[in-house]
Amino acid sequence: MKTKRYDVVVVGGGIGGIAAAIAAARRGCKTALIEKLFVPGGLATSGLVYIYLPICDGCGTQVSKSLAEELLHKSFLYGPGSVDEKWQERKAHGHDSTRYRCIFSPAACMLGWESMLEEAGVDVWYDSLVCGVRMERRRVKAVELENMSGRVAVAGKVFVDASGSCVVARLAGAPTLSANNSRTIWVLDHQKGVKPSPQKDMGEHLAINYISSLPPEELPPDYDKPNYREPSGKDVSEYALSTRRELRQKYLDAYASGKYDRTTLFPVKLPIMPQFRRIWCIDGKTTLQPDQYGMRFEDSIGMVADWRRFGEVWEVPYGSLLPQKVEGVLAAGRCTAAAGDAWEVTRVIPSAAVTGEAAGVAAALCVKRRTIPSLLPVKALQHALAENGVPLHLPDVGLSYK
Repeated sequence: MKTKRYDVVVVGGGIGGIAAAIAAARRGCKTALIEKLFVPGGLATSGLVYIYLPICDGCGTQVSKSLAEELLHKSFLYGPGSVDEKWQERKAHGHDSTRYRCIFSPAACMLGWESMLEEAGVDVWYDSLVCGVRMERRRVKAVELENMSGRVAVAGKVFVDASGSCVVARLAGAPTLSANNSRTIWVLDHQKGVKPSPQKDMGEHLAINYISSLPPEELPPDYDKPNYREPSGKDVSEYALSTRRELRQKYLDAYASGKYDRTTLFPVKLPIMPQFRRIWCIDGKTTLQPDQYGMRFEDSIGMVADWRRFGEVWEVPYGSLLPQKVEGVLAAGRCTAAAGDAWEVTRVIPSAAVTGEAAGVAAALCVKRRTIPSLLPVKALQHALAENGVPLHLPDVGLSYK
């Protein structure tokens, strides 16, 4: 089996993986990004979850910066999307569309983020599925891939697991946490006569072609029933078939009503990955708990805002990026350690960008210092992140602790 060697190997091409790979490559590391699909962006693009949620607290304060902000603006470089210029003035009034966030076209977003990967010099491996790990004692030394070349080993000095399902950490034997998922149905529709809205659509340029999920009155009765905890391979197929069955019925009912026909309402794009939000995350050295917003962590590597509530800001501890019982791996994005309602905050795009950048910088520092993530001095990581413009603690942006 052939072996390719890198300094940093990032598994998962979603937001967390993109941020980690760019951050490591910009610090001079030979970096690989491994993605099982053919495009970047993960749930945001392949899953049609097209909202770059707020990087501000809803009360006029930006809390996530650096790559989190850069990725936001790149998301609409090749298509519609914008930031409300008055987001600071509007503070907590009105809908969350007044916050520092945007709606983007998934395809345009793919192009923008892919351009960043190329500019940073990241070696991208698409259509490559991680199916095994090689260990030396408790340390991950390589991952094994399946792609057009057959089985290939990719060795690295440090790994970042941004897979969304902790594939590297789980295969290596790290303890993980799981949670329930519900069926969701997001699809790119062509629907004639729909007026664009900043809450839901991509703007006047796509007044007809818009992204939607089924409205509440059209959801199946068991939509909110928790299921798909630790999904099996067969669960993925059942999830896809059941949601698409419901979607087909939506169109048939609309045609039967006489309000639409096949030329005025039809699907343009379906998600090409299951829209599970919480599959597995690491049970980290530190695991964020639901009541820990507004608290200080001495090892904070950045901050994220609760996208559902105004004024709730979380410092993210470095310990939430570190799996237990396994060395040489950092978690990013949805794989970082969080429990209960805290996972709802850490699973979304801004948090993935923040933790991805921190993981990428940490990995690069480990390569330079010839150490492992658990032994990396946190102060060195915090200094490097601060140089990138990352605010680490609430007082850094003028906020106070609860």
